[in-house]
Amino acid sequence: MGMTMTQKILAAAAGLSEVKAGQLIEAELDLVLGNDITSPVAIHEMDKFTSDGVFHKDKIALVMDHFVPNKDIKSAQHCKCVREFACKHGITNYFDVGEMGIEHALLPEKGLTVAGDVIIGADSHTCTYGALGAFSTGVGSTDMAAGMATGKAWFKVPSAIKFNIIGKPSKWVSGKDVILHIIGMIGVDGALYKSMEFTGEGISNLSMDDRFTIANMAIEAGGKNGIFPVDDVAVSYMKEHSKRDYKIYEADEDAEYDQEYTIDLSTLKPTVAFPHLPENTRTVDEAGDIKIDQVVIGSCTNGRLEDLRTAAQVLKGKKVAKGVRCIVIPATQRIYLEAMEEGLLRAFIEAGAIVSTPTCGPCLGGYMGILAEGERCVSTTNRNFVGRMGHVDSEIYLASPAVAAASAVTGRISVPEE
Repeated sequence: MGMTMTQKILAAAAGLSEVKAGQLIEAELDLVLGNDITSPVAIHEMDKFTSDGVFHKDKIALVMDHFVPNKDIKSAQHCKCVREFACKHGITNYFDVGEMGIEHALLPEKGLTVAGDVIIGADSHTCTYGALGAFSTGVGSTDMAAGMATGKAWFKVPSAIKFNIIGKPSKWVSGKDVILHIIGMIGVDGALYKSMEFTGEGISNLSMDDRFTIANMAIEAGGKNGIFPVDDVAVSYMKEHSKRDYKIYEADEDAEYDQEYTIDLSTLKPTVAFPHLPENTRTVDEAGDIKIDQVVIGSCTNGRLEDLRTAAQVLKGKKVAKGVRCIVIPATQRIYLEAMEEGLLRAFIEAGAIVSTPTCGPCLGGYMGILAEGERCVSTTNRNFVGRMGHVDSEIYLASPAVAAASAVTGRISVPEE
């Protein structure tokens, strides 16, 4: 029996000719990632180790993005801990205020993730890099500590689900709608500890930003990782952003999958996940009259330039509805600058939105957009659990940048005008 794309990457990293689902392996790591919340825990764990130092100062990335600029004393202490660790060990890829961005947008932009890599990160949305044909997955801070010290990690080889993507999406349908549709179809545990492997001719109709969004939310379906084939679009992105060598792996024709689904992009509609699970999806035309208080456009899911362009296209020449707070967060400094140069920030501000420095802030209920009791938010983030963005009696509706921007204008969940 042949191997899936993920299994081939893991076999190579483990120095094995083949692996099978369920097999335990030890794999060499190409990158270990941590942020300002998870890294201090890993650093304190490393203090207990007998080894002194890190396995490779160029293969660790520490990104201060959740509470940065620091929102309080505790977050400042966390960042100080990581900053001192990065300085002590000469960590090449340490990103703080002025250089930072939301980690899962920043690392591909900086060329630190390429096809064929094995990447672990102490953040569940590390699965984002599968958009480039890498195996990437989230781990706990203890595993991060072991990875930083040894450059290795243990894995149970995942089985896989195959998603055959066909067709071309209609206007206002994006990668966010695709992944929300899939999660609504299979559920938040539908891919539990499985590799979500995307294939098919329809992938050519998905931009890199669409693919990053889809891979990012594989974890919301319970997936171990999400992964895309490496086509000309992915190669072009890597050549533009990275100087690293990449390696392309392709699934064998006789690879085994637990399930197979076909997703016809032409049939999809703008989709929203209602509270309090990402699987609770409805198309916008089924949503009903849902009045909202806040809109957030940003995050590691939808804070990229294409997302901001879409939102600005919807908002330009219009006004955010009275009583609605619209918060726009470019995912990196580079995206912020490009959005400024393209006039997107002007469109946001003139519409009555605010523009924040890059931060994860509101996504995890940190800062820059906390919800009060009874408030509703349409957000381009990835989770809508109880209390995720603030009060336990608030509500989060997950949507694409197009739907979020249109909802900001009407004050209700809406699709853009044609």
